Amino acid sequence: MQLVLWRHADAEPGLADTQRALTDKGRKQAARVAKWLEPRLEGRWVVYASPAVRTRQTADALGRPYETRPALGTDTTPEALLRDIGWPGGEDNVIVVGHQPTLGRIAARLLTGHGGDIPVKKGALWWFSSRIHDGYDEGETLLRAVIGPDLAG
Repeated sequence: MQLVLWRHADAEPGLADTQRALTDKGRKQAARVAKWLEPRLEGRWVVYASPAVRTRQTADALGRPYETRPALGTDTTPEALLRDIGWPGGEDNVIVVGHQPTLGRIAARLLTGHGGDIPVKKGALWWFSSRIHDGYDEGETLLRAVIGPDLAG
């Protein structure tokens, strides 16, 4: 299974957190990362986004259908998100468009096996792969790429 954690791009400030839209800068960030990502998505992929406007607008940049999942919202936990998408043994490759600090906490767990916080830049993605070996209880997690909007094109 492959997992792409994609943080929403730059969004407008405001009090209604779930209604905050992308800024012009954010739309450009999302477009650059989507342009980098799309040609690398081989095989079957599903895309899930938080219900927040800014995450849906970021997902829109990819130009693929996606499902909005409440379990990916601003108040989710790493455990709830990973359970919801079936990591690490799911059948589908998954792109999650979500929020900090949850994405950074998931990245820390996948990299170290422990809790922690890793800052994930707005608009950036972290791409992981999971491999389950026959005859072993545990698999391995590989970090395939970390791409920020400034590196995507």
